Amino acid sequence: MRSTENSTSPSSVERLVDDLEKCARGEQKALKHIYQQTSAKLFAVILRILKDRQLAEDCLQQVYIKIWQAASSYNRGKAAPMTWMNTIARNQALDYLRKIQREPQMDTDAALDIQEDQGASQEQMVASSQDNREIHRCLKTLNENQKLCLELCYFDGQTHQSLSDQLDVPIGTVKTWIRRGLMRLKECMTV
Repeated sequence: MRSTENSTSPSSVERLVDDLEKCARGEQKALKHIYQQTSAKLFAVILRILKDRQLAEDCLQQVYIKIWQAASSYNRGKAAPMTWMNTIARNQALDYLRKIQREPQMDTDAALDIQEDQGASQEQMVASSQDNREIHRCLKTLNENQKLCLELCYFDGQTHQSLSDQLDVPIGTVKTWIRRGLMRLKECMTV
């Protein structure tokens, strides 16, 4: 397997590495290029964790500040640039989530009367939990290639082309693995 990831070709991976090195030297233009190349992917990672667009946008800003500040610590021998930035984004989003959960809630009677219960009902939570168990059970029935492609595509947001590059297989093979994996999941879920 090659270590190319997401929708970045080998040349764009090298460009990201080069831009991170330039950021470490204080070249702001490099950060702008990194933002243009990665913001959509990092935003998707953050939004999936926070589930709030405004918070995700705020968090994304903090992620690029951290990328700028930590660029000198990037080591291409340990991780591909997108993996390194995804880790920063994920950790920042989890920090935001912890902060939100720690913030004190309004405790006055009037505030409690105004607040509407936006949470799922107990029945919905049970159904969701059962669905999750069923999906995980069905994922175990897939072969490794199908499972890997589906997870990277649907959970990490990678494109068919990026999977083809990363796995070093033709794009048609990736599409076939995904299509057959989805068909197998559908069959498993309807049984």
